[in-house]
Amino acid sequence: MLVVLQPAEETGKGALAMLETGALDGVAAIFGGHVDRRFEVGQVVADEGPLAASADMFEIDVIGAGAHAARPHEARDPIVAAAAIVTALQTIVARRLNPATPGVVTIGTINAGTAPNVIPDRARLTGTVRAVEPVSREMMLSEVARVASQVAQSYGVEARVVLDKGTPPIVNPTRPTAWARRAATSVLGEQNIVPLGFLNMAGEDFAHYMERIPGCFLRIGAREPGGSVIPAHNPAFYPAEESLFVGAVVLAECARVASAALVLDG
Repeated sequence: MLVVLQPAEETGKGALAMLETGALDGVAAIFGGHVDRRFEVGQVVADEGPLAASADMFEIDVIGAGAHAARPHEARDPIVAAAAIVTALQTIVARRLNPATPGVVTIGTINAGTAPNVIPDRARLTGTVRAVEPVSREMMLSEVARVASQVAQSYGVEARVVLDKGTPPIVNPTRPTAWARRAATSVLGEQNIVPLGFLNMAGEDFAHYMERIPGCFLRIGAREPGGSVIPAHNPAFYPAEESLFVGAVVLAECARVASAALVLDG
């Protein structure tokens, strides 16, 4: 059994760096987990199917021409164009994506200008695209570039788009998930194996491992009895310490169950 203490998960680069070292060469199955205060300590989610989305980022630089704010006719206003791009990007999910397919296009930052009486010569938008399948992922990324470019053109400005592909989606496959559920059940009891109950569109770089190694990603309950549900990435978030021991035992048992099953396969 190999224990992977991976740094840099939040950057989306940690798993790739671990794979590049060769430390996981020859590994036959891999299991991981993320603490989650939506579930109590002792509960574990081991669902088959989509568990996390791809997490791609983009930058859009809108290049126009600056002028005095009192003479907008002398400018090619990148702020007005950027606002139109923000609105138009929302049609990707609303009108280009199959309504039965999950997807997210979100603008996270808008930056432009330095003074209230000056039209700047450029604006910058950054955002993220989330998907749970390769086809919709590629479509939405392509549409971000197309929509930004064409809307910018209609406003007489230029859009320079940079797409930064991040982590792929996590889709837990049938057989490794069955191993994980068997392991968690043997440690915690069937009543503590609970469904996620929603589609998680956050990203997780464990997906890079699962592109090369069969595996399953779990959610580990981290809320003390009577404690509050606190979302991840919230300043008040903390995991109950007992969840660390539960997660370690469950993951170790996953490795044992998978190893036994693979030995039987010959």
